[in-house]
Amino acid sequence: MEQARRTATGPGRVLVAVYAIFALAATSRAGVQIGTKFHEAPLAYSLSAFAAVVYLLATFALARGGERWWRVALVSCSVELLGVLTVGTLSIFDKAAFPDATVWSVYGEGYLFIPVVLPVIGLYWLRRTAPRRVAAG
Repeated sequence: MEQARRTATGPGRVLVAVYAIFALAATSRAGVQIGTKFHEAPLAYSLSAFAAVVYLLATFALARGGERWWRVALVSCSVELLGVLTVGTLSIFDKAAFPDATVWSVYGEGYLFIPVVLPVIGLYWLRRTAPRRVAAG
């Protein structure tokens, strides 16, 4: 039997709030970029939209709690970390592919590097709130 621990309690509330802010910021950024100048940097703007989806999913999963949503949050934070590390590195070494910044460019430089720290904190919190196996009986 699984004992679910809430991810949105205590410090998790702050984490959910920060994810929600980034979800809003990334969604707004991607919407403006895609709506006004997609032809200038389609890869960068598509990656901003992808980041927005990841942030939205992580926000929702962290807020919901329970084992299933805990797993969704774990995957979301892992994809986010992989994305920010990949895009961050590529945006430094292949500037031609990124003529305009994404949320994850240069490891989130435009957002005070919070995008590279946030998934690490998220994964740490998920580890602390992982569902525990409880003996039935």
